[in-house]
Amino acid sequence: MKQSLISVKNLNIQFFDKDKCIHAVRDVSFTLAKNQTLAVVGESGCGKTTLAKAIIALLPPEKIAIKGQIYYQDQPLLPYIEKKMQTIRGRRIAMIFQDPMTSLNPTIPIGKQLKEGYLHHFPYASMQEAQDQSLNLLEEVGITNPEECFSGYPHMLSGGMRQRVIIAIALICAPQLLIADEPTTALDLTIQAQILELLKKIQIKREMSILWITHDLSIVSQFCNHVMVMYAGQVIESSSTKKLFSSPLHPYTQKLLQILPQSHLTPFEPIAGSPPDLSTLSSGCSFCSRCDQSMRICLSQTPVLKEIKEDQLCACFQYDLRKKS
Repeated sequence: MKQSLISVKNLNIQFFDKDKCIHAVRDVSFTLAKNQTLAVVGESGCGKTTLAKAIIALLPPEKIAIKGQIYYQDQPLLPYIEKKMQTIRGRRIAMIFQDPMTSLNPTIPIGKQLKEGYLHHFPYASMQEAQDQSLNLLEEVGITNPEECFSGYPHMLSGGMRQRVIIAIALICAPQLLIADEPTTALDLTIQAQILELLKKIQIKREMSILWITHDLSIVSQFCNHVMVMYAGQVIESSSTKKLFSSPLHPYTQKLLQILPQSHLTPFEPIAGSPPDLSTLSSGCSFCSRCDQSMRICLSQTPVLKEIKEDQLCACFQYDLRKKS
């Protein structure tokens, strides 16, 4: 059995906005083993990014309430102690954000932004060591002229090159876990494929785990070992990638796979309806109003995530014969 690197247990996250309480993450549990890649999949607003930011304490503490537990190598991270998180965030767990242009400071040279992260976690390192590490990493992520990039500014780089720089900044301290939040969304398909191949090589070389946040199942199929599908803040299906694509269990997952582009001849069938308002949740299954397989019980009771087949968990009443009606 592979050793767990990150373990999340019964995590609940609520945001407070004026008189509203938004249930962004609801009773989420999962583990991520060393050297593995876990994809967190779902529509915008389902809680993927909130979950990722909670792991490294990047949520505004004055506007949220968090219950549950997050463990890093069996070490509890909740309740957060900022001094402890500073030794973990960036050093042990790093994150790549969606937009490389807004993730980089346009007024600071690339090299300085790289060195800052390294010197923060290795304060006794020399400036020359920090520079050497930065240049080596720029070369490792595929920057063809690392010296020129090192002294340049973000606006001087293409989107693909900026994303490579963001990856270099995230990897500068050799983290054990990389959280990638839709890092290829703004890139064309050719550059996207290059970034995916790059991350695969780096993961193998560094024996690193990756938590991949995405809505694109086509990326998941070629990059991830395991998939966790979220809907309305909850995990509704969890499976190995192979089993999820060959035999998806939840109606929502089945619909997500149906809208993957197969060919230009295949008609596009979007999922009808909209996700529920997470500030006004009612009883019952959150996907019920959009599901063509719903039953009477789905309106009044919430299905529990449980193992339906080996290595396949699902939260749906259609697999509970006692409750079908």
